[in-house]
Amino acid sequence: MKKIIVSMLVMALVGLGAFTVVAQDNGPEVIKLPAKMGEVTFPHRKHQEEIKVDCTVCHHQGAGTKCTSCHNQKKVVDGKTAPKFMKAAHKNCRGCHEELAKAGKPAGPTKKNCKGCHSGPKKKK
Repeated sequence: MKKIIVSMLVMALVGLGAFTVVAQDNGPEVIKLPAKMGEVTFPHRKHQEEIKVDCTVCHHQGAGTKCTSCHNQKKVVDGKTAPKFMKAAHKNCRGCHEELAKAGKPAGPTKKNCKGCHSGPKKKK
């Protein structure tokens, strides 16, 4: 279950297309995601190497498909409306990190403190 959740998150993040560096044949090394609470830097390659999830688990709609094309569009898939991307990402990221921490393994941020993942709120110009 954990691998599916993490995989869905990775797929969602990759699907946004906010890439900075491309890893050889494995998608982006790092993904920068814009957000109201500040940019999120997702270490894509690190997640691939440590979790070793089959790419098709995350990329369930196909490589290059943006997650927001379903998650923020009230699109119905298999009789269910895809949750908003933010809700799905928060649930999946934190949930996996919490499971890893409980198992005594290295984990990403788990606190409900935005600064664990976000760089800070966007500043108005």
